[in-house]
Amino acid sequence: MSIIMNSRSKSLIYAAIVGLIIVAIFLGFLSSLTNPISWILIVVLVLIPLFYKKVTDTNEIVWKDDYSVGIDSLDNDHKKLINLLNQFSTAYDYAMSEEYERQALKDLIDYTKYHFDREEQLLEQHHYPDVVAHKAQHKKMIEQVDGFMDLYNEKGHDALNEISLFLSNWLINHINGTDKDYSELLIKNGVK
Repeated sequence: MSIIMNSRSKSLIYAAIVGLIIVAIFLGFLSSLTNPISWILIVVLVLIPLFYKKVTDTNEIVWKDDYSVGIDSLDNDHKKLINLLNQFSTAYDYAMSEEYERQALKDLIDYTKYHFDREEQLLEQHHYPDVVAHKAQHKKMIEQVDGFMDLYNEKGHDALNEISLFLSNWLINHINGTDKDYSELLIKNGVK
């Protein structure tokens, strides 16, 4: 049996630690105001919020202008994919209900398929020379994404971190790699 350490559990543990430190400081000062252990514990107490922030930082992806392919409609799709990916990551980070996790994964998969279809239609309409290779990347990704639903059905919540990391890396690498390869052609052809 594995123990899942979600954000609520972490918060409770940190609250308990803070409470214990405060009690120890109080007891130390009862014996003497010059008790060095109490003063050390005060320093520790001041540092805890910094440590807590570092531990609870999420892997949220923030849109950067560097990700832009120069085509508003596709950039908006990419922004929405990043938003859906962040929602999915939140489902993992905060151990949401199974229903929320499943819906976040489904929304991400559905929109990914929609975006790929839309992008491929644009590439075909504008006779992008590498459309076959680009579609093959999309097809392979869709197969992997469909497999994630099976992985989630098998492992449940434990599968979400692996899925989230893979999708985050794949999406950013795909946008910055092969998606940028078609930008010049589509922009030249007036796609906005």
